[in-house]
Amino acid sequence: MKIKLFFFFIIFCCYRCTKVQPRRPIDFKSSSIILKETLKKSIQLNRIEDDKITALIKKDTTNSYQVSPNGFWYAYINKKEAIVQTPKFGDEVTFEYNITDLEGNVIYSKEELGIMKYRIDKEDFIFALQLGIKLMKVGETIIFVIPSYNAFGISGDGEKIGINQSIKSTVTLLNIK
Repeated sequence: MKIKLFFFFIIFCCYRCTKVQPRRPIDFKSSSIILKETLKKSIQLNRIEDDKITALIKKDTTNSYQVSPNGFWYAYINKKEAIVQTPKFGDEVTFEYNITDLEGNVIYSKEELGIMKYRIDKEDFIFALQLGIKLMKVGETIIFVIPSYNAFGISGDGEKIGINQSIKSTVTLLNIK
């Protein structure tokens, strides 16, 4: 009986010591390959979007657009030449703005949005407008043409602005505190 128990114990121990090998998928792609493919697709989509915006700007002969190094375009409607302060970190600015699609169809009117208060670099807001407002002086009006990756991105705003939708916004800076 002791011998049977001893053999059973040895078999049990040997069985417990073997390691189970995990099964690998047959069609395995590493996360780096998926990341590279996603990055390549994003670059293509951004290029298509930038081409649409460039074509729109070429058609607009009434405004002279500048390219921001931050990935948006802007044109002054009303520019102040006097040396006046522009907003800086922590300033509270008051402004009014609207949002349209690239064809000029109103998505949000300035009446609908109302007068906006925003603390520079301390609050979340449309990324391109956060940067664009820093260019402005009190009383200036600027049109911003913003690709989706600097606006509402792949999610839209959940209401009126769609997925990967470029927008235009006309902003008037009313006050800096």
